Amino acid sequence: MKPRFFNILVWAVPVLVLAACAAPQGTVSRLVSSTDANNDATTSVLFIGNSYSFNVPDDLRRIAARNGRKLRIGRITHSGWTLEKHSRNEETLRAIREGGWDVVVFQEQSRIPSLPVKRALLMFPYLRVLADEARAHGAVPVLYQTWGYLDGDPHRAGDDFHAMTARVREGYHAAAQYAGGLQVIPAGDAWEQEMIAGRGRRLFVSDGSHPSSHGNRITAEAFHRALFQH
Repeated sequence: MKPRFFNILVWAVPVLVLAACAAPQGTVSRLVSSTDANNDATTSVLFIGNSYSFNVPDDLRRIAARNGRKLRIGRITHSGWTLEKHSRNEETLRAIREGGWDVVVFQEQSRIPSLPVKRALLMFPYLRVLADEARAHGAVPVLYQTWGYLDGDPHRAGDDFHAMTARVREGYHAAAQYAGGLQVIPAGDAWEQEMIAGRGRRLFVSDGSHPSSHGNRITAEAFHRALFQH
């Protein structure tokens, strides 16, 4: 065995053990109290992610406005970016440090959370760096749990949406534990309910991965529930 590969395994095994022990949690507790939600306070939310996060912030702001709530929204979102790349990006770090955010949302590349070794090596340590930055500057870090592809992971024979979504969910909850007990916004669970109800294809654009306008709305509603409702 090559020394470099051995070193990776020595580092990764404890992380994988932790991930295996981190059972998915139940409902997400509210991040904004009912008192704050019913007064004139403005809640500030920063989204850090990639193309899965392009349009969700605007939909969330519209839903909040319809419910009489004020949101200040920021975003550092670049197509295809990972949390590792964000953790090394001065624009991202500066936004966290200088923005005065109440909540900072972190979203990983679509496949990484579903792959145990990759998430241990490529997601967990960089999420912890970013979450620590958010906490150090007065924000609550949260995770945006995404979804499986419409036809499952093309690299897995016989895979489907539900199987991949289950792996993504497991990955996000394990990452949340590793990063110190982060809240998880269960957007992927909301997508799964739409799929069960027979509306699943409406969630996706033609690539079977990215969200349609309906998918963005379902995701934004999941955020609104987590932020402002029981």
